[in-house]
Amino acid sequence: MTGLISLAIVGPLVAAACSLALRSQPLGRDIAVLAGLGSAALASHIMLVNVARDGTHTVAVGGWAPELGIVLVADLFAALILPVALTIIFVVEIFAIGQRRTVWAANPQLSGPLLCVLTSGVSLAFLTGDLFTLFVAFELILVSSYVLLTHQGNRSQVSSGMTYVVMNLLASTLFLFGVAFVYTATGTVNMALLAERIPQLDTGVRLGIGAWFLVVFGTKAAVFPLFSWLPDSYPTAPTTITAVFAGLLTKVGIYSMIRFHNLMGMEDLGPIMLLVAALTMVVGVLGALAQSDVKRILSFHVISQIGYMFMGLSLFTVAGTAGAILFLIHHMPVKAVLFLVGGLIENHEGSSSLDRSGGLAAREPLVAVMFAIPALSLAGIPPFSGFVAKLAVVSAAVDQGGAVVVVAALVAGGLTLQSMAKIWNEVFWGRRADGPRPSPAPRRGRRTMHAATALAVAGTLMVALFAGTLLDLSTDAAESLRNPASYIAAVRP
Repeated sequence: MTGLISLAIVGPLVAAACSLALRSQPLGRDIAVLAGLGSAALASHIMLVNVARDGTHTVAVGGWAPELGIVLVADLFAALILPVALTIIFVVEIFAIGQRRTVWAANPQLSGPLLCVLTSGVSLAFLTGDLFTLFVAFELILVSSYVLLTHQGNRSQVSSGMTYVVMNLLASTLFLFGVAFVYTATGTVNMALLAERIPQLDTGVRLGIGAWFLVVFGTKAAVFPLFSWLPDSYPTAPTTITAVFAGLLTKVGIYSMIRFHNLMGMEDLGPIMLLVAALTMVVGVLGALAQSDVKRILSFHVISQIGYMFMGLSLFTVAGTAGAILFLIHHMPVKAVLFLVGGLIENHEGSSSLDRSGGLAAREPLVAVMFAIPALSLAGIPPFSGFVAKLAVVSAAVDQGGAVVVVAALVAGGLTLQSMAKIWNEVFWGRRADGPRPSPAPRRGRRTMHAATALAVAGTLMVALFAGTLLDLSTDAAESLRNPASYIAAVRP
């Protein structure tokens, strides 16, 4: 297990160095990137099997005690999320190889290595057992993601990238102050030890810590009202970059909140968090309805769907946390697929604007199918994964008597379906707009892009097919977070 954990974090960094060394050799560079990402994804899947069978595994880096050193923790929560995340990145890189000869492609000499660095940061964020290393992981993600957003040098990318980096640097600064305050109050930043010590603090201090990190992680997750950086940043980036960001970056923030606020016993913040969840769902989907571009619609939906996960967390029950975890597993591939389809729409229509698209279903029926499946899942239509995930979260809220947030969730679900229908009617059924169009990708490139997207769609169907098993595993992970005795015992020397 130690080797698997190390491979998931270090493997992509080695691949980044190799791909930079081979930057003038496209084939060698692509092989290095795919090998690094693929080996990390494979290690994460084996890790899940081992953790589900044998329980939590920890690695004390350098042999230091938890109070002083870095501890990597592969518990069931991390082991469930990590394979989904790393598989998405691997599939998106395959899509990127097919997209290379289009006008929307990212620069492969930079995007491949930086994607590997970002992957290492994501793995570290999911596996770390202390707050300071989580801060380092966030910074690794921030630096690589900012370059990925702006490396093409377009004015719109740089402008929106500045908003992205300013908001995230603000969150990082608050994070660093929060780590210092927590260490001063408890003498440690190890999360297992904090799960013992923070509940013993005075109520005001404890809730202050919870509220502080709610702002930090809430900015990373783009909850209301801290989401202003997201709708402008994502649509300007190349498709492959946006697909990774939409599928993963905000999920790292919600993952951190689910872990931190459950382990630290922040139930007193629940009512405020439920109100924020309701506003996040509704404001996000209303923003989506007001847009006339596929990427901007999907970007606002990232915000709205985060609200469902935040709602599950805010209930502070095993059922609510399990629903949030299952929703996280469902949403990551679904959102990545939808942005990949957005890239296919650009390739065929010359734009992702609704006004310049139309009639694509008749000309590219496979693209229409690959949009329809994740779109229905996003809206929560049975039998797709979104229905099971939303049912789990809403059922948990009903059990707790959260009438207001349940109504908000149902309204947001209905409006999500309406916005997906808006894309379908304009892009796939509408009349094709007049005007010049760029040449589509070469046949081999189109096949690669379609194959990668189809593979990602199959992943969303697998989540639906094994939803029962995933819910059981999510429930076990939630029980460990809500009752952290086993987590603490695994980390203690």
